[in-house]
Amino acid sequence: MKVFNTVDGLREDLIKDRLKGHRIGFVPTMGNLHEGHLALLTQAKLTNDVVVCSIFVNALQFGLNEDWDKYPRTYQEDCEKLREAGCDYLFHPDDTEMYPNGLDTQSRVICPVMTDVLCGASRPGHFEGVTTVVSKLFNIVQPDQAIFGVKDYQQLAVIRRMVEDLCLPIDIVSAPIHREIDGLAMSSRNRYITDQERPKVVVLKNTLYWVAEQIKAGSRDFVELETAAVNRIHGAGFNVDYFTCSNSKTLELASYDDTDITVLGAIFTDAARLIDNVTISNL
Repeated sequence: MKVFNTVDGLREDLIKDRLKGHRIGFVPTMGNLHEGHLALLTQAKLTNDVVVCSIFVNALQFGLNEDWDKYPRTYQEDCEKLREAGCDYLFHPDDTEMYPNGLDTQSRVICPVMTDVLCGASRPGHFEGVTTVVSKLFNIVQPDQAIFGVKDYQQLAVIRRMVEDLCLPIDIVSAPIHREIDGLAMSSRNRYITDQERPKVVVLKNTLYWVAEQIKAGSRDFVELETAAVNRIHGAGFNVDYFTCSNSKTLELASYDDTDITVLGAIFTDAARLIDNVTISNL
């Protein structure tokens, strides 16, 4: 695995691959890698000749009271995992390399839809930071394909819209949610869950799947379903950020005649914010 800390260094090597006709896959991450990240890389290797992974903890997508400075940075361990998984290139820039003119004057990429609801409602400015850094990474790597996990469903939807709007020649591919043995969606923030909370946090996944089954069975009273879901989660001792039945493409509130619906939820533990979702298609 070749490691690059500069834009020019990575680009110089990738030009050689393009001249050979190699198809380039890209997996952007913020590090602290777990099996879910490595599954994205494995999927990328199936349909690409060369796979690039990035590790960059992007301050632009963290709010004032969020955990950018505490976000786990495990670079050496991440490198070992990527080597074992067969990653070809790792791009690991510092803040100056990614934002040479500073964050305050950085040009921004703004998606005007789907970014002020769900996670965007409780994390103002978050998706502006995501679309800006992802567009920069796309311009640096210039991949044929980029792979994102379905766990961050809203992020996936926003990036797909950005790529469509900006006419970027990149195939955005989704990868299934990678789960712990008990069903909890894998996340770097799972380490913040206390031992007392750990057996109970699966209530989010279980409630999402319960609502999905009700919808499959014909229920279309989404408000009633959402209320019941919130009550279930409260009963397990957690606060709810949001729990919503949405149109899978637009993330607008689901309507009676929608054929593809995604149920999304976010809850707070004592020290973590957990998200998860499930999609019902071809209703």
